[in-house]
Amino acid sequence: MNLTRRTAAATEAETAGPERRTGLTGRGIRRAVVMLLLVTVGALIPLLGPRMALDGTGEAGAPGAGGIALLRTVLLVALCVPAGELFVALLVRRVPGAPGQAPRSWAPWAAGAGLLASLGLASVVATGNLVPDSPADIDVGGLYETRDGKLALLEVNAFAAAGLLALSRRPAAQALPLAAVVVAEALRAHPTTDYHDPLVGTALTVVHLTCAALWAGGLPHVLRTLRTRTWRSSGPGTALLGLYARAAAVLLAAVTATGVWSTLRRMPPGTVLDQMTETAYGRALFAKVLLVAGVAVLALWARLRLRRTTDDPLDACAPARAEVVVLGAVVAVSALLTALPLPIRW
Repeated sequence: MNLTRRTAAATEAETAGPERRTGLTGRGIRRAVVMLLLVTVGALIPLLGPRMALDGTGEAGAPGAGGIALLRTVLLVALCVPAGELFVALLVRRVPGAPGQAPRSWAPWAAGAGLLASLGLASVVATGNLVPDSPADIDVGGLYETRDGKLALLEVNAFAAAGLLALSRRPAAQALPLAAVVVAEALRAHPTTDYHDPLVGTALTVVHLTCAALWAGGLPHVLRTLRTRTWRSSGPGTALLGLYARAAAVLLAAVTATGVWSTLRRMPPGTVLDQMTETAYGRALFAKVLLVAGVAVLALWARLRLRRTTDDPLDACAPARAEVVVLGAVVAVSALLTALPLPIRW
């Protein structure tokens, strides 16, 4: 009987089309096309965003703002992916009877992308915050002489360390270099010449960026986990989604609170509404607020469906797939904000 089954399976594999043998099914091709389109649209946000945001404001954008925004988008995505994986790993430990199967980690690839992005940003800092025309324009030694240069080097080294740790037997140790990237980004966003206490701004950005990375990076990994056979066919899948939903609500509250506080520190309350339409930074910030509101609506919809459905958890949280897309747009707009002129202190 076993020999007959093996023979039948071999015959089926031999007669199957090339799509079946190579794994390129119609569904897989559609997913690849959709992913390519989403990545393309995501790249257009930082590339074209500065020009659109600055149009009609009378403000001057920095040279190469689109390219810088794109590099910072890659850097933020590279931060979110491993942070989300570590976050979900902690949630899995709290699920009773959780299967041992887990999807393949994307952390090494994310670290490689983050390393390339941080090297590109470091080259910009090494040329006096200008896009270099040739390698001869890059003053690597000058990076050690400036605050921004040292922070850029810290991010390069942090992503390199995160990639090595992701391939090691203790991938959880990535948390330390990832935390270094968060701190470096917070310090870069609040120089010592900030018009308010830079330490307060740095602390707000650390909390904001940490919560955003866990939130945006956690959801894709939860969905990838639930696509594995053992999770999808078991009750713990619904429990994992419930744990993430509750944690995401707390993270959203923290992101909102720190975002509003940071905005009021940079824009006096009486000027916020005007700057939302008259400055490039305000326009991008307004777009981010709308996107975050959309994510909140999708998350609430997914939560309601999860409560009403006891079958396949992926079917119960279908809106979560759209939530991932909108979260990607939030990350791209957040990177765009870093490449625009700071809001005006009226």
